[in-house]
Amino acid sequence: MTTAPAEGEPEDLPGPPADKRPRRRKRHRLRIALAVIGVLFAAVTARVFIWPDLAPLPERADAIIEIGGPTIRDEAALELARDHRAPVLVQSTVQEEAGTHSCLPPVPDVTILCFHADPETTQGEARAIGEMAARYHWDSIILVTTPDHAWRASWRVSRCFPGEIFVSTTHLPFWSWFRQIPYQWASSAKAVTLERGC
Repeated sequence: MTTAPAEGEPEDLPGPPADKRPRRRKRHRLRIALAVIGVLFAAVTARVFIWPDLAPLPERADAIIEIGGPTIRDEAALELARDHRAPVLVQSTVQEEAGTHSCLPPVPDVTILCFHADPETTQGEARAIGEMAARYHWDSIILVTTPDHAWRASWRVSRCFPGEIFVSTTHLPFWSWFRQIPYQWASSAKAVTLERGC
């Protein structure tokens, strides 16, 4: 037997239909999962491409190698050479300068080498670096590139060069990050999954 609520007492309001509650819970869980994925993606992006964890540069290496790419990296490479970090300074450059010593200004007591990668990719550069390292008996190198490229360049070169690899990074303008981050994600994924050899 049911009784009517007393005067002034609110009536019990019906809740959402039972079949809608599981759907709301699923949507809530999906939002949480997407938020967690977004945070993890941002953390990995920051760690790998924006602020990579790089080993301190050695006092001396066998060669400094300027990798090709956006922004002018010459001054950073030249500064390392003038600091006597290595007796050889190498630049990945245009085909016309390959095999010469004119791709960078001279540095006292430092040999300048110029090469052109074929193909004109980080993988092509890694192969050329591996060949030069074998020819000149290098055991350690310092790569000069930008922060977004540091991990992939080191990864690629490590497949062609068995020695120690250090990376020195140069400034990347703010507006370049919007293009470089997606590009580096795609290129790094390809390097890890599809192009696993030297």
